[in-house]
Amino acid sequence: MHQLAGYIQSVYLVEYSHGLLLLDGCCRADIPMLQRFINDTLQRPISDLKLVVVTHMHPDHAGAAHKLREVSGCKIATMAASKQWYRGLSGRLLHLTDIILAFWVANRLGRARKNLWYSPVLHQDIALKDGEILPDFAEWQVVSTPGHTDRDISLLHMPSQRMYVADLIVKVKNRFIPPFPVFHPNQYRASLNKVIKMQLSSLWLAHAGEVQLTQHDYDHLTTMAPRLPQTPWRATKIRAKLWLRSRQA
Repeated sequence: MHQLAGYIQSVYLVEYSHGLLLLDGCCRADIPMLQRFINDTLQRPISDLKLVVVTHMHPDHAGAAHKLREVSGCKIATMAASKQWYRGLSGRLLHLTDIILAFWVANRLGRARKNLWYSPVLHQDIALKDGEILPDFAEWQVVSTPGHTDRDISLLHMPSQRMYVADLIVKVKNRFIPPFPVFHPNQYRASLNKVIKMQLSSLWLAHAGEVQLTQHDYDHLTTMAPRLPQTPWRATKIRAKLWLRSRQA
């Protein structure tokens, strides 16, 4: 397992003799770094990248997938879904909003401005299901963990009982909290309980590396888990109402 510093998130590249597995689709800005690492550090051709998993459609998890397939010939795998995440006019507006949020995170981290544009439509090669084993990577099992979006997945390394949970959990000021947004709070709480019951050795987070959560951490997460959707639209509406009230006071 190679944990690399991506543009705004950790990049997890798993190396096997028969090929490389990328646990998430990264940012578009991560592509040159990944190519250099594979070519120069691992001394392997980019064509050894065999599978890129997209855990969900946000810019730092899907942004590099299509371009990586172009340069390496890899397959793209993601959760089976009947519809695209960014569908319709509202979906395209959400796609733009998510890219703007990624730029905001990059600015907070002191990153130089880079191109983060990627297609809102994912053309995957492999549709995954809960409990399925990743093709050609038999140590890895798909675990459905929706809530952040409607199709989030985590990836369990069965021999070590460690799991990449993407954005299911984030770390802010040394506390583990739910992510923003949470579109489906009931599904999010169910996913969190699912992970707690698995009693895993450790978790790989997209934005905090490998961590070991205590029962106290999980209790705090459960308490903080929202019971209403927390989305950009809802947050904007609440701020607008507060602004109007302040103007009327």
